[in-house]
Amino acid sequence: MNAEAERLHSLTQLEILGTPASESFDRITRLASKIFNLPIAAVSLTDSDRQWFKSRVGVEHWSIPREKAPCSQVAETCGVVIIEDFLADPFYSDSLLAKAGIRFYAGAPLVTRDGFGLGAMCVLGMTPRRIHREELTALRDLAATVMAQIELQHAFGRIDPISELPNRTQFIEDLSDLARDQTPGQRRTAVLVDLIAVDQMNHVVRVMGQAVVDDMVKTAGRLFRHLIGPQQKAYHVGATQLAALTPDGMDEIACSNFLTAQAERLRKLGGPHALGSTVVGIAPFPLGGLPPIDILRIAQGAALDARSMNKSFEIYSQALDTASQRSFILLRDFEAALKNPVELRLVYQPRIDLATGRCVGAEALMRWTHPTLGSISPGEFIPLIERIALATPATAWVLETAISQIARWRNHGIDFVVSVNISSTNLHETDFASRVSQILVRHGVEPEWLELEVTETAVMTDAAQALVQLSKLRAAGIRLAIDDFGTGYSSLAYLQRLPVHVVKIDRAFMMGLDVDPRQLSLVTMMVSMAKHLGYRVVAEGVETQQALKLLRTTGCDEAQGYHFARPMAADELVRWVGRDPIAL
Repeated sequence: MNAEAERLHSLTQLEILGTPASESFDRITRLASKIFNLPIAAVSLTDSDRQWFKSRVGVEHWSIPREKAPCSQVAETCGVVIIEDFLADPFYSDSLLAKAGIRFYAGAPLVTRDGFGLGAMCVLGMTPRRIHREELTALRDLAATVMAQIELQHAFGRIDPISELPNRTQFIEDLSDLARDQTPGQRRTAVLVDLIAVDQMNHVVRVMGQAVVDDMVKTAGRLFRHLIGPQQKAYHVGATQLAALTPDGMDEIACSNFLTAQAERLRKLGGPHALGSTVVGIAPFPLGGLPPIDILRIAQGAALDARSMNKSFEIYSQALDTASQRSFILLRDFEAALKNPVELRLVYQPRIDLATGRCVGAEALMRWTHPTLGSISPGEFIPLIERIALATPATAWVLETAISQIARWRNHGIDFVVSVNISSTNLHETDFASRVSQILVRHGVEPEWLELEVTETAVMTDAAQALVQLSKLRAAGIRLAIDDFGTGYSSLAYLQRLPVHVVKIDRAFMMGLDVDPRQLSLVTMMVSMAKHLGYRVVAEGVETQQALKLLRTTGCDEAQGYHFARPMAADELVRWVGRDPIAL
């Protein structure tokens, strides 16, 4: 964003353009006209293409074009502009004001705390004149008074109506003022109180209504002010989040000790009957060392860390923050990666029939090479995208790529069933089954060559909805598999109702199979149960010959794992399959 765009953004944020006339501004304008004994005075704001008058004396119009308007020069330079005689000025002599008979102009800038010029407090006359030092001082004072009035008017939007505390905008501005007014680098500490977890709040709103949460926030605001004392300022920085700065000299350790001593009072901030579950984030920072928005971010992050670790409070951790920022970068860049085929690719891990030793299929696995971070582990980025809206386009990309690969293999006489992982998000897409079928039709692939894998946990998140979607997929002829079997919390009674073809035993059960007889007994029981329910059973994570030997005694149908092959590119898989069957 360039300087002019930032200036216009600052003007827009003040929400003053186009507002009705105000006596508080008109009083200043009348005073300016009287002090200078001039017929025209105005509070002029420089918009993108006009000078708009918040207040005016001796002017009929509410605005004039910005071109060759001296108030625009005042806003752009943030300096005083004096034109003693328009007709003698080579730039303004042919301006609209000069043509209207204006000969004299004096304007002092209206400057925000961030240094952006909004416009001018200006006076104009019909005859040339000079301006004295005392008059110039008065004009600057009047401009400062106008700016104070603008900020005061805007401040009415900086108090939260529920908690009656200063809001997030005021917190950020006060941090900026503190960094400017005090010694740079001085250590201070911010605390952020998170009254209730998001999922808990949603449940309360659904069951008891929004008014209950509002009452909790209002009461918490009052109690929080008492807790931090009259010398400290409390803020309402989020829907159910309060914040404050600790007293000068109270570092994060002293703050921790204070919060420990006030544990009971902190708990009560969550409302009666422990409606909320209060946690506190502690964020030490050097004045001027971080933008205020980042101070708020790290305090919120520390509170989230406290909640995830089931602690009452947590001090900001650079390591955890670095991990969070990396996650943000990955989420931000993954969406772009979906549009860039160079970054994403599929690899395929063979599935081996344990009766014949032949490859009968492969699991398609996504790989991502980030342009600056390099290869990103699927264990890192897949859980991230599955929690947000990116799960849908990610699955769509994998399906499109895998099905097109099936088509190419089929055209060359290579028959592989390819399995693709889907998420709980996909099971909530009402048109998911039809979209998968459309991709198959577009590439001319029969549905039985595609297998969709979904975890137990994803199914049981909303078992009824999952049953509907899985039934549609099966009716379309698509093979279905339960992935990571044994690690979820599924009901066996419900599991037998799912219209799936395959159960894949999680790799965790293969670890120690050759050294722990109990593990072998457990796998044997799982295989037997799944086969009795009519499923074909696949074991994942087979890495040793001994584990394979024991697995075959259980009656398992298929296996995949590093003992056979690591995931590989499509062409490499074709060459790999061309070898002799694996010796079992």
